[in-house]
Amino acid sequence: MSSTVSADLDYRPSYLAAGIAAALVLILYVVTLAPSTAMWDTSEYIAAAYILGLPHPPGNPFFVLIGKFFTLMPIGGTIAARVNILAAVSSAVSAGMWFLITERVLVSWFPQRWQRIVGGSLAALIGATSFTVWSQSVVNEKVYTVSLAGLALVAWLTVRWCDEPDGPKADRLLVLVAYLLGLGYANHMAGMLAAPAVAIAVLIRRPRTLVRPWLIAACLGGGLLGITPFATQPIRAAYFPAINEGEPTGCRTELKASCTFSEGTWQAFKYNFNREQYGKPPVVERQAPIGAQIGMWWLYFKWQWLRDAHGDREALQTTLATIFLILGLMGGWVHWQRDRRSFWFFGPLMFTMTLLLIYYLNFKYGYSQAPELGDNVPREVRDRDYFYLWSFSGWSVWAALGLVYLWETIAALVGSENVRLGRETLQLPRKQSWLIAAPVLALSFIPLFGNWNAASRRYDTTTRDFAADLLNSVEPYGILVTVGDNDTFPLWYAQEVEGIRQDVIVANTSLLNTDWYTRQLIRAPVRPYDAAKGPAIYRNGNWPKPSGPPVKMTMDEADQIPIAFDMREPQQFTAGKIEATIQPRTLTRADIFVLRMIKDNTGRPVYFSRTSGGYGSQELGLAPYLMTQGLARKLMPDIPRPAGRDTMLVPGEGFVDVPRTTVLWDSVFQAPKSIVRKGDWPDRASVGIPALYVSTGFMLSEAQRSQGRVDEAKRVLATAENVAKATRLSDLFNAAQSLPPLGAEGDSRPPAIPLPVKPESGKKQEN
Repeated sequence: MSSTVSADLDYRPSYLAAGIAAALVLILYVVTLAPSTAMWDTSEYIAAAYILGLPHPPGNPFFVLIGKFFTLMPIGGTIAARVNILAAVSSAVSAGMWFLITERVLVSWFPQRWQRIVGGSLAALIGATSFTVWSQSVVNEKVYTVSLAGLALVAWLTVRWCDEPDGPKADRLLVLVAYLLGLGYANHMAGMLAAPAVAIAVLIRRPRTLVRPWLIAACLGGGLLGITPFATQPIRAAYFPAINEGEPTGCRTELKASCTFSEGTWQAFKYNFNREQYGKPPVVERQAPIGAQIGMWWLYFKWQWLRDAHGDREALQTTLATIFLILGLMGGWVHWQRDRRSFWFFGPLMFTMTLLLIYYLNFKYGYSQAPELGDNVPREVRDRDYFYLWSFSGWSVWAALGLVYLWETIAALVGSENVRLGRETLQLPRKQSWLIAAPVLALSFIPLFGNWNAASRRYDTTTRDFAADLLNSVEPYGILVTVGDNDTFPLWYAQEVEGIRQDVIVANTSLLNTDWYTRQLIRAPVRPYDAAKGPAIYRNGNWPKPSGPPVKMTMDEADQIPIAFDMREPQQFTAGKIEATIQPRTLTRADIFVLRMIKDNTGRPVYFSRTSGGYGSQELGLAPYLMTQGLARKLMPDIPRPAGRDTMLVPGEGFVDVPRTTVLWDSVFQAPKSIVRKGDWPDRASVGIPALYVSTGFMLSEAQRSQGRVDEAKRVLATAENVAKATRLSDLFNAAQSLPPLGAEGDSRPPAIPLPVKPESGKKQEN
């Protein structure tokens, strides 16, 4: 058939049908929507949107602005759910755009609208239920779904321009596309992913467009106008919101009109805008072989159609991925054959979102990739499937075209008839043949059923509950040292959005290596402890409000601390009665600030999150002074002594405050129940969080059993076992069970189970 749109067909986009498809997708997302936050950057971005703060560089100002708008809408129930709805709406919009593009490609192929609507519906369904798209659409981890909506809208507008590239309307479309590309960049760098494909489409369809100076100047102006949300950053940063990463302002202590647009502001803004904090190597310096990087994409592609595959299901997962890969390649071929106009845009777009993106991102081996290589290769700290969200979503167009082609082929084999179309007589399948061949379309439902359990976040409050549990493990006005994203960002969310334990100072070691973060700690106000909302165990204590910041240094003094220096001899550290020996190693800026906080706060509780592993005990030499209380270890002013039922020395854990941990476990902790209710832990890279509860429950039950409190020990152990079963950590629980009883002769148990939270905060993968 012809590769142009036939005038006889009187093509009009089926906007109503696309809207219905998008609405159905939105309903699916709302049904499976997370009511709260989640691990990694979710908490950071929800909190930043709520307080109009600045998330990590480059700060994503457009997302923050529209995220703030959604927090003000009377929907969703909670602030987190409202921002999650933003993700759902964004992906639903993209599904509508893929519907329209698929329908448009089918115009010169199918004369009847209902057939084209079926094709568009297939694209919407396949794209919306692919795992990464679905999982990112029900909990707003970052900015990716908003970016996806912008990319899909640009794609649809460019396809329309390819149909009619001449005249004032066409020029206005190009200016609008340029504006949306700029606006997309203000949300995320991926907002410009469509730009090369747009340029190629213009070059092939109307090359003279590129030599029309006034149109180029309109387009450049539109792009510059689109990135103007970045102008809000220095202004907002100068008001010092609680989340102010990168701090792109020349102000240091108070807002002044002169410093908002000073040279210092420009330098700070440029550093933030260019993401210089990350220090990622150039793309020519490959962090893994290109074959391994393509293999990472293939691993994540397999996830899209059946995420959870264990044992025999791995073969099924690979089979389904092969089917959808072939359908997509077939769809790309038939797209080339039957609609060259739109192919000259969409083909380069798919190339950009797959091979070119793989090369540009230049990832290390994936977290879940090639497990047989173990730690012998450098790995990403988590799975990066979300960086290919656009690739998997856009693939739905070609997969749908391939499925429609397969449908047509089977129908033609069943039986065909001659149909008069304009001046042509074509041989097309009979209506009955279409119906008989229709069961093949059931392939499009595979990701819907295959990913339901893995993608759904309905009723999942585990991350929020963990944050509350960790904060409540700390006494009023305490300083809590954390190490990474997953023991920091959820705490920011709990404090800034839900107002939980705002009195606690959270000091992240990754961020302590930056100058802007230490300035924020020095500048941070002391927020009051609300005894009525805090745990009952703290209500009868005497908790004087500190009079100053956690670090008693001037900002100039803080700025002079080097990023690191080699310590070649053991050093003695003293603070009050604390005497610790720090063994030779590279002492980082963060180490210096942690030690300084200990020294400056001898009367203030200082804690190390137990997610930090041996940071406080081994690296800083403070093991004799640390006592476990719930999910944190308190730095005691003197070496604690075992005192019967109150304090026990647990091999591998150190001193444990048994009464305090018991009360926290029984009366305060919320996450064990919510983890069991959820029934799984969706992100294996952060499985150390539920493992921490398993370890805590086992440790506590052992202590209780050694004290003769057998019934309490059984109850605690049962809860820990339920958490282990729900999160596929039974091996961990069984290994702990095989250890000799606490205090038994010959007890040579290994150190505590290492439960680090991957430190991605300070020098994290670029956003």
